[in-house]
Amino acid sequence: MLYSDKVMDHFTNPRNVGEIPDANGVGMVGNAKCGDIMQMFLKIENDVIVDVKFKTFGCGAAIATSSMATELIKGVTVEEALKLTNAAVMEALDGLPPVKVHCSVLAEQAIRAALSDYYRRQGIDPVPIVGEIKEEEEHEMEE
Repeated sequence: MLYSDKVMDHFTNPRNVGEIPDANGVGMVGNAKCGDIMQMFLKIENDVIVDVKFKTFGCGAAIATSSMATELIKGVTVEEALKLTNAAVMEALDGLPPVKVHCSVLAEQAIRAALSDYYRRQGIDPVPIVGEIKEEEEHEMEE
């Protein structure tokens, strides 16, 4: 399986690893079939993601997509972060092998789960804004 230099870089030197003790948005998603679990921590101030960290238990691609996803949303507004797609994460990593596309989907879902938590903590129903976050979703292989 061939990985791009960017995937290898984010796997061997992941950015934004860890937890944010006073995070105001925390989300965890997992895929039982592949065993990958991602947890995202967001620190949001004035509608801007001022800090983001992640903890991922999974393969190299899962770690790389988590790392890249955090880089893509750090410093952006909540609205912009909601527009982040798994395709954008893959593009930023110069692509992923087809069997690893689900890792980028997981990264997108982890961000959405953390944003849902953020809205819930504000007393706002996250579903109209973020959409449903499905637990243990089966991912279809997409090209």
